[in-house]
Amino acid sequence: MIERIVLAAILAAVLTLLFCRWGIPLLARSHVAQRIREEAPTQHRGKAGTPTMGGLLLIPPAAIAAVLATPQAGWRLLLPLLAMVAYGAVGALDDALAIRYRRNLGLRARERLAVQGILATCLAVYVMRRPELGTALILPGLGPVQLGWAYVVVAILYVVGFTNAVNLTDGLDGLAAGTVAIASGAYAVVAVKTGWPEVAALAAAVAGACAGFVWFNAYPAAVFMGDTGSNALGAALAGMAIVTQTEWLLLVIGLVFVLEAASVLLQVVYFKATGGRRIFRMSPLHHHFELSGWTETQTVTRLWIIGIFAALLGLTFVF
Repeated sequence: MIERIVLAAILAAVLTLLFCRWGIPLLARSHVAQRIREEAPTQHRGKAGTPTMGGLLLIPPAAIAAVLATPQAGWRLLLPLLAMVAYGAVGALDDALAIRYRRNLGLRARERLAVQGILATCLAVYVMRRPELGTALILPGLGPVQLGWAYVVVAILYVVGFTNAVNLTDGLDGLAAGTVAIASGAYAVVAVKTGWPEVAALAAAVAGACAGFVWFNAYPAAVFMGDTGSNALGAALAGMAIVTQTEWLLLVIGLVFVLEAASVLLQVVYFKATGGRRIFRMSPLHHHFELSGWTETQTVTRLWIIGIFAALLGLTFVF
């Protein structure tokens, strides 16, 4: 089975390279271009017009490779796979509306959260009805903690929160794709160790697809993944954590995403509580580092390094 997992990563990477080689010019000809928010650092203005919705070139290779590697897989593969596709579709709608109406944001925040919440509710209800999982969270030092119907609320917050955390991380060339490749690669090891090779195949395929995407998404990016990609990848990671009952572990392995989301939350709360004062120069966190003097490549590389150390730390808990 290890051979199939490795092949899933390689196949996903190769397919993504081929999809991007063919698809990026098509996106450019179709004027599927990124718009930059006005409050973004000034050095980002030059990114306007770069093809976006690159998730369309990233998600299909990951799904194809995972299915081919585990043709007999059951619901533990299908649930995170369907979550990836469904959330990718929501992101694609968001991107399409942004392009159609020539603005940085497509769906309104409450609309996007409502749809994401409905999808997460369906996932949570399905999981809690599986006798293998139920409503327990397995926590380090405590073991299984039964939540009952409160599990639905926790699962919704977890999936929606992590999906948007990855989305917030997608603000610099190569940052989200690289950190997801690291986290998903680590999760392939976690899934093997916990006895779920089909989930490992999906994790390896996502890691391989992200690595292939970074080839074109590294600075200066030839394509952006858009919400199509970031929403799908965040949902895939959250789904893999849920079906392997390692929800807490993803918060360690995905530390970069947690820090990015926390920086936005803290900035908003502090801003409102103090009448306009800020903790960070700008949130998410990567923009704070940029405005503090780091170059874009320095910021991305250093956050990748943090992601690698976080992944290694997380793996120590399963060995």
